Amino acid sequence: MWFLYLLSYVAFFVQILFIVISIAAGLYYLAEIVEEYTVASKKVIWWMSVISLVIYVCFILFEEFPISMNACGILAHLTHLLILNSFPVVVLSSPQFLLAIIMLVVNHYLAFSYFGSVYHPFSEVIGYFTLCLWLVPFALFVSLSANENVLPTHSETTPLLNNDVVSNYFSRRGKKYGLLSFFNYAKESILPQRNKKVF
Repeated sequence: MWFLYLLSYVAFFVQILFIVISIAAGLYYLAEIVEEYTVASKKVIWWMSVISLVIYVCFILFEEFPISMNACGILAHLTHLLILNSFPVVVLSSPQFLLAIIMLVVNHYLAFSYFGSVYHPFSEVIGYFTLCLWLVPFALFVSLSANENVLPTHSETTPLLNNDVVSNYFSRRGKKYGLLSFFNYAKESILPQRNKKVF
């Protein structure tokens, strides 16, 4: 009896490990797609944000959610649309990005306090959190790595030295902090490398 009980815990650990590896592989694949197709990614994120805004309007019309929660959600998605103005260049210290982070935290607080006080089935709660709170910020998080391989332009927000766009780009090029560079670093440091034989 105890052996099967112990075996169930080992199987649970293996299942969690497979889920984590699958999520990491999916994030790596999504980050590569976003880096390759930045214009299409911007359109997809824009449409996701617009659909979330429509969902909030439907909440105002058909549900009895608090006005503060709806207003905060609408403001959060409007800040996501402001972030997309300079996409794929996302400056983490820009007012739009900081306001989006603040609105995300406030929106989560309002949603948790509402769903903690008013009963809704779990499927409705997870549907609200997935479509209204997590989808667009997650897409923006995955798309942060798209900034690494974008060619420089004169419309960048940071001032360039001597207006020399190309030399400034190559001097900054070694600094990569996106999701894809993190996964590449993890792949190089954790997984063993095979040496190719040169004949």
